[in-house]
Amino acid sequence: MSSSSLISQLVRSHLRSVSGYRPGSQPPPGSPVLKLNTNENPYPPSPRVLEALHHLDAEHLRRYPDASAQIFREAAGHLHQVDPDWVIVGNGSDHLLSLIMAAFVDAGDRLVYPWPTYALYPTLADLQGAQKQAVPFPKTFDLPVQALLQARGKVTLVAAPASPSGTAIALADLEQLAQRVSGLLVIDEAYGDFAPSSALALVRASERVVLLRTLSKGYSLAGLRLGYAIAQPPVIQALNQVKDSYSLDAIATLLGTAAIQDQDHLGRNVEKVRRSRQWLAQQLQRLGCQVWPSVTNFLLVRPPVDAEQLMLDLKARDIYVRYFALPDLEDKLRITVGTDAQNALLCGVLADLIS
Repeated sequence: MSSSSLISQLVRSHLRSVSGYRPGSQPPPGSPVLKLNTNENPYPPSPRVLEALHHLDAEHLRRYPDASAQIFREAAGHLHQVDPDWVIVGNGSDHLLSLIMAAFVDAGDRLVYPWPTYALYPTLADLQGAQKQAVPFPKTFDLPVQALLQARGKVTLVAAPASPSGTAIALADLEQLAQRVSGLLVIDEAYGDFAPSSALALVRASERVVLLRTLSKGYSLAGLRLGYAIAQPPVIQALNQVKDSYSLDAIATLLGTAAIQDQDHLGRNVEKVRRSRQWLAQQLQRLGCQVWPSVTNFLLVRPPVDAEQLMLDLKARDIYVRYFALPDLEDKLRITVGTDAQNALLCGVLADLIS
């Protein structure tokens, strides 16, 4: 038996057919690529982040970090007006999703989510050996509350704003879901910094609700890997039971704390993205694209030509956008909102390719 055959036999049986999550393409550093495929913020993080970085010394690297990320939890608690005991910090919000699965989902339990959504959700179910039930969004992308409730998931995952559509999720729908859900409701506000409202009040009202946040999008810190969850203490305690001992490093803790303490900088960047998003949506519509109404830093677009081929044609011109070879998404592209100059360059190239 070859070594590869031996290893395949040692891998957990239910994982042998799991393909895993495929992230968006990452060009090498220094590449001239216009990168509009993974929803990074086009603007730099707060100057306070760079100032904190300059003040790091060897002692921060020599010692283990604070396992609880206390200074960040205190800053996040102050920002959201909750006790720090309601906050847990992770190595990105994807890490926190994995902790939720480990703490609350047994093999055979059902994970429920509206579809299309963040493609990591079904992958997490596969990794856990859980059942997964995708509840179709209507064409309007309104949350299918009744169908989600009828699915009776051990955990129900809702990206709000929705991803990859970028559309707003009505708070009234989330409230109805929170009041009647049979298991845990996880509201993934990865793009919440760009949205007009948050579901934080639902966490205060119900211990069944978990709110996820990340510093990757609004705070321009996708390379740092820091996310956090807000939930009532019994949920936080369960997540701490399955968390690694030092899952967040000292550098991320310090820089992340500096970032969320500068809400003025966040607000300015978010407003620039909102203005640019409106302009980009109008230009894409003039090119014959269907554009879904977005409250995020990206647009879901159905071009008037083959979506996959258009993605490849753009890539040949060093412009990356996201194509999903997934049900209900094969005819669409997801495009990150760039700077005004980047958006203009994209539209100029698209005009040539679509005409």
